[in-house]
Amino acid sequence: MYPAKFEYLLPASLQEAIGLLTEHGDDAKLLAGGHSLIPSMKLRLLEPKYLIDIGRLPNMSGIRAEGDKLVIGALTLHADVCISDVVRQHAPGLAEAAGRIGDGQVRNRGTIGGSVAHADPNADYPVILLALGATFSLTGPNGSRAIAADDFFLDLFTTALQPNEVVTEVQVPFAPASAYAKFPHPASGNLVVSCGATVTKDASGNCASARVAMGGLAGKPIRASAVESALTGKPLNADTIAAGAAPAAEGTDPDDALFATADYKRHIATVFARQAIEAAAARLSS
Repeated sequence: MYPAKFEYLLPASLQEAIGLLTEHGDDAKLLAGGHSLIPSMKLRLLEPKYLIDIGRLPNMSGIRAEGDKLVIGALTLHADVCISDVVRQHAPGLAEAAGRIGDGQVRNRGTIGGSVAHADPNADYPVILLALGATFSLTGPNGSRAIAADDFFLDLFTTALQPNEVVTEVQVPFAPASAYAKFPHPASGNLVVSCGATVTKDASGNCASARVAMGGLAGKPIRASAVESALTGKPLNADTIAAGAAPAAEGTDPDDALFATADYKRHIATVFARQAIEAAAARLSS
């Protein structure tokens, strides 16, 4: 199916793009990689009158280490996140998640900022970025602001992003002991259930802190607070990790689907939580 008719707009700067968003309001959509937007338009789920192409805006892509965090431009491709040496060194879980997105064509067109803004509940980035404690830089007509991942993802395809704001950067604290584990749908590659985890250890070698996020159990990624509490202060061995991962789906009510029932999702959540935590813990000593 073909999309409905639209007017294509190509701003030369971020401020021009924000001005067009402000001018056209709900009739406009931003286009970056387009791998979420274009299929929705073809199915007539979205029928914007204006497409504002920001894919070629300057100074909005690239990855750098700054202090104790990674700064990733919103237009950075999934493929570049996946292969980046600095990401692999300082946040390997993020590189793993990027490498599990779609296929090679998708990874070489889709952008991290587009994925974050779209907030698909079956997407990989929101899960791992929540686990990593990422912060998003948003720019609108009134300037820029920063918002933590914990406060950004609100519900199904819903974020704290205002209609005339643009995601410009993703800031990720260094987390060398981080990992991502995913059970994908065999046809689409979208996650059925996934887990992002990051851990630190204290002087005695026990878990000093843990951030664990689950995908596929709600309309947005969620923190597995019961898992985090169960791990903190404990040695990160096979038994304690297995016990800690047991409540990964606690309090969740996932949707039933033809491929995976709610009960099945809750069961495999414990499996993939354990895998992600084990992989993160293994990196504490690597």
